Amino acid sequence: MTTTEADHPSASGEATGALPAGGTSPEPVDENIWLEDTYGQEQLAWVREQNARTEELLEDADYADLEGRILEVLDSTDRIPMVGKHGEWYYNFWKDRDNPRGLWRRTSWDSYRAGTPEWDVLLDVDALAAAEGQDWVFHGANFLRPAPGEPHRRALLAFSPDGGDANRHREFDVEARGFVDPADGGFDLPTGKGNASWLDGDTLLVATTANDLPRTTSSYARTGVKLRRGESLAQAEQLFDIPEDHMMAIVAHDSTPGFERTFAVDWISFFEKNTSVLRDGAWVQIDVPADVNLSSHREWLLFRPQRDWTVNGTTHPAGSLLAAGFEDFLAGSRDLAVLFTPDPHTSLQSWSWTRDFLLLNLLRDVSSEIHVLDPRRPGTDAAWAATVLDACPPLHDVNAFAVDDEDDAEGSDDDGTGGAASVAEGEAPGAGNDFWLVATGFTTPTTLTRGTLARDSDCGAAEGVTSTHEVIRTSPSFFDETGYEVQQHFAASSDGTKVPYFQVAAKDLVLDGQNPTQLSGYGGFEISRTPAYSGAIGRAWLERRTAESSGVEGEGTHRRGGVYVVANIRGGGEYGPDWHRAALQGNRHRAYEDFAAVAKDLISRGVTSRQRLGCVGGSNGGLLVGNMLTQYPELFGAVSCGVPLLDMRRYTKLSAGYSWIGEYGDPDVPEQWEFLKTFSPYHLLKDGVDYPEAFIWTATSDDRVGPVQARKMAARMQAMGIPNVWFHEALEGGHAGASDNRQAAALQSRSQHFLWRALAGTEA
Repeated sequence: MTTTEADHPSASGEATGALPAGGTSPEPVDENIWLEDTYGQEQLAWVREQNARTEELLEDADYADLEGRILEVLDSTDRIPMVGKHGEWYYNFWKDRDNPRGLWRRTSWDSYRAGTPEWDVLLDVDALAAAEGQDWVFHGANFLRPAPGEPHRRALLAFSPDGGDANRHREFDVEARGFVDPADGGFDLPTGKGNASWLDGDTLLVATTANDLPRTTSSYARTGVKLRRGESLAQAEQLFDIPEDHMMAIVAHDSTPGFERTFAVDWISFFEKNTSVLRDGAWVQIDVPADVNLSSHREWLLFRPQRDWTVNGTTHPAGSLLAAGFEDFLAGSRDLAVLFTPDPHTSLQSWSWTRDFLLLNLLRDVSSEIHVLDPRRPGTDAAWAATVLDACPPLHDVNAFAVDDEDDAEGSDDDGTGGAASVAEGEAPGAGNDFWLVATGFTTPTTLTRGTLARDSDCGAAEGVTSTHEVIRTSPSFFDETGYEVQQHFAASSDGTKVPYFQVAAKDLVLDGQNPTQLSGYGGFEISRTPAYSGAIGRAWLERRTAESSGVEGEGTHRRGGVYVVANIRGGGEYGPDWHRAALQGNRHRAYEDFAAVAKDLISRGVTSRQRLGCVGGSNGGLLVGNMLTQYPELFGAVSCGVPLLDMRRYTKLSAGYSWIGEYGDPDVPEQWEFLKTFSPYHLLKDGVDYPEAFIWTATSDDRVGPVQARKMAARMQAMGIPNVWFHEALEGGHAGASDNRQAAALQSRSQHFLWRALAGTEA
């Protein structure tokens, strides 16, 4: 340990002493800083002791049954095998009971469409792990574009040794079903954080921290290199570098025929970056503010500003989507086409290009809406004609994205219609205008649909796109959804802002305050919490039953199930960048006030009570529920806090924490520490408070947030004598906390079982 008992001023870790030289904020005394040695033997012994204590509490007969039921969901062979198209093949990565680390495999469209695919297994990751003595976690494949008429044969496969963010990239020959031997020139990049992109068949663009290459303070790659076949990283030509205090460097190549471009990105902070394109051997920066997100597609350059952006006297609101010709913009033209403008109820979540059309995935009061834009036809409310895709039921999440925007093959029947679709003049043949549609809801199992977009020559200019589609797969039902209903409510936050939330409960819910209720949230990084089907939540929470309880107003006794609630608080992206920015840094309290407002609304409506209300969150959501624990303990009976940020004084010095200064602030700046310390749960603990029961969980191999903040929080709470504080740390699994389905089932079961035990006891 690096401190002694005499150094410990109080359990809350209040700072002592004068301001350090250089004007940085004082460091509160931290009696648990010794736990920051992630892999130290003494520290791991503490972890094992804590794990044994928690497992003894939670892993009873009910837990074993629950874990088995959740694992049955995760391992179900009836799940939809989502695929990605490369050439003529459809690729899938699959985990189940017999293949816990997974199979990378492919099939033909006819086979996939028939419903019982004949899979061609390319790589068995379990067999690879056994042969190499390393517990590899598959993190995806990046294909080399083949020569015209040739099949996709070479790919870079990414593997993490422990489920963390650092990957080893290895060249794989799909036809030979094996890795290309480095002795024969095959690419094999050592484990590191970063990215790798094909420049051509013998050259990669690489940004990595492997082999002690320069890294940023945020722990990501600082340089980009051109790696030729047969070279080591040390021999590779450096193309690009960024300052050490920026977040990360990225280099990538777009190989679209006729639109080949090489890009470098200086990711300054989480929400700011400068993008450059290589022209005549020199980098040319695309001249936009650092908070304008860019994407390119063939001749187009798209812009989504994070803040209001004024161009040529016109102000485009944050969250808009704008377009310009790529070459025109680089040449100095600022003629921007407005494709989408947000309103108080509607935000743009994502977009995807087919060959000839642009799909916009929108949220309107947190329900999906999809627009199809046609660049060839002028619109009325926007520059390009828009057609609403009739595929989005209320209170559902539906996303559309291209199948393969580059499939231009003449005569191809691979268009999702079995060869029946016609192709009008000027449109891409093949599957170039096909799209996937993934729809899900809290009580609606996920459905996968494939459609084809086409111009209808009989339609007017404002609405000229038609869609034909068919359902390809539907996920199985894992609980009886017919007994439940989804409602959307709005709670009033402290400043009057209306905060939406979803409530999933039995149709005969009794509003007597006695329902075990699980409130989930996130509220950060412009990430939206949308409706989603979860067999695990259905089985572990909705269908679970309490002991018999007395009814109200003379009703008989009954057993009740759980209520599941998702809060769409500020800091998230449900209403676009302004909703996110409303809770940044010094305004972080708004996210917590929003979440507390939802909790109060659930109590005032009679859904639940303090003794029956629990909250759960992970990562930034762990910080959220850590603040519920310390700032709103009177509202909750239990808190499940996963892979969390909790020590906001030292978070920038731990793992990738420095990269989140744009979200939270810089604790080394005294003025910013003044507001950061108001939402640093590790420093907000006080003696004499009736805290909710707490379960804090993490993973040793998490190299994003890291396990140490969770460790220190649990240690401090236990040292203060706070009862019912439980800790568990998985030894692998990375930031997700699990590398395979069995680990995921155990993780979910511990959290769900803890909450149920704490909230569903005898009548309050």
